[in-house]
Amino acid sequence: MSDDSGLWLLAAGPAGASALYWALYRYYRNTDKSHAFERETTIEAKPVTGSDRKIDTITGTQSTSISGNNVGAYRSRVQRDMG
Repeated sequence: MSDDSGLWLLAAGPAGASALYWALYRYYRNTDKSHAFERETTIEAKPVTGSDRKIDTITGTQSTSISGNNVGAYRSRVQRDMG
């Protein structure tokens, strides 16, 4: 076996790894098949519908605590199923 016959085997490793990386990149990225949404999709604008009806107004703090809080008896609202 001569020295030149093993040299191609050394070069095949990095070349094969590069080819495998490029093939996997192209397979998973689909860069040549991707859909350009911004360029290829037409969106027709329609007039805005709805109303601006005012429902309620809260200005400032009305109360110092929340009604129905359970700070003192935090287990009082727990319902246990004894069935």
